[in-house]
Amino acid sequence: MPQLPVELSGFSVACAIGLLIGIERERSKGDGPARGPAGVRTFLLIALAGAIAQRLGGVGVAIGAAFVALAALASYRRSLAGDPGLTTEVAMLITYLLGVMAMTALTLAAGLGVVVAVVLASKSRLHGFVRDTLTEQEVHDALLLAAAAIVILPLLPDRSIDPWQSLNPHKLWMLVVLVMAINAGGYVALRMLGPGTGLALAGFAGGFVSSTATIAAMGDRSRVAPQLLPQCVAAALFSNVATVIMLAAVVGALSPPMLHRLAWPLSLAIAAALAAAGIARWRRTPGAAEHAPITSGRPFEPRHALLFATIVSVILLLSAAVHRWLGDPGLGLAAGVSGFADLHAAAASVAQLAAVGVIGPDAAPWPVFIALITNSASKLMMAWLRGGRAYMLRLLPGIGAIVFAFAFGAWLKSTF
Repeated sequence: MPQLPVELSGFSVACAIGLLIGIERERSKGDGPARGPAGVRTFLLIALAGAIAQRLGGVGVAIGAAFVALAALASYRRSLAGDPGLTTEVAMLITYLLGVMAMTALTLAAGLGVVVAVVLASKSRLHGFVRDTLTEQEVHDALLLAAAAIVILPLLPDRSIDPWQSLNPHKLWMLVVLVMAINAGGYVALRMLGPGTGLALAGFAGGFVSSTATIAAMGDRSRVAPQLLPQCVAAALFSNVATVIMLAAVVGALSPPMLHRLAWPLSLAIAAALAAAGIARWRRTPGAAEHAPITSGRPFEPRHALLFATIVSVILLLSAAVHRWLGDPGLGLAAGVSGFADLHAAAASVAQLAAVGVIGPDAAPWPVFIALITNSASKLMMAWLRGGRAYMLRLLPGIGAIVFAFAFGAWLKSTF
């Protein structure tokens, strides 16, 4: 008797799943002689049959599955001439299995049922997105990212392989996947939201790849079209927001304790970057650049991600060697030099050394701060060379505010 409410909940969820999927199939099967074979009543009964079969045991589940499979086969043969697709037939089998699952894993079955209904209802949007929106190169890169994350990453050893305990293949490849995934996310946002957001969104997305390169590109644009200088400055500052976000992601992937130690500095740096970019965008003069078409390209460059991992590996070895030779001051020197080239690589090397215990978490923020200073100097130099003195001077307060906010956050964390 105490189990009765649980059973009733399972039957109720099974019926709800069948009803939800059935409503979607009913709306899509059309009218007339060519209408689909299964609608709201059929799917509700299929889900209920799965729940009843689970209560009868393994034999009942097997018999029910065989019947649903045969019914799906008969449905496919009937509709083969008009609609050679298998969506409804596969949905029938999934609905049955979800009905079975609802009796033992109620929450999971309910969630999966909603996912199935959403996928079925998104037919036209998904087909249009895959066929008309995605390019062949984008599909290729999506598969490449999936292979890197699902196939290669689990196969790599999760241990250090060098004498200094600094190179971990699994974590280094995780950085490759992370860089590709973040770059792809910025690219997708740019494509989906369209050109209406203008240079600001382009700058934010470009910051995930390279803030320095984005600042240089915006400098070039401001030279060609001086009237767009405010928009270019706003875009360049938005790239710094992405840089700090990616810095947090890189540190967190390699050393969660170090990320906790840097929580205040990174939070204040992100706030300062957002404030500087927001002020620059608020002061902009709207122009034609905000309506320029966005051309399709590559979601990410695998070479950039691999180069990033290579730089991290070299800096890891260099930092470990310098730290062993000079102690903590040597680590700051190595981080500062590497920061001229890549802030994330310098931070990753410090995070990895903290993860393996070469340095303590309390010593980690200051080498990252030194790398942030040198990287900011590199950005300002690039802004001056590519965009001119006016462009660089407009960037200087925002970039300076980011550095100051990080330092203030580090001081707060060490004081309180």
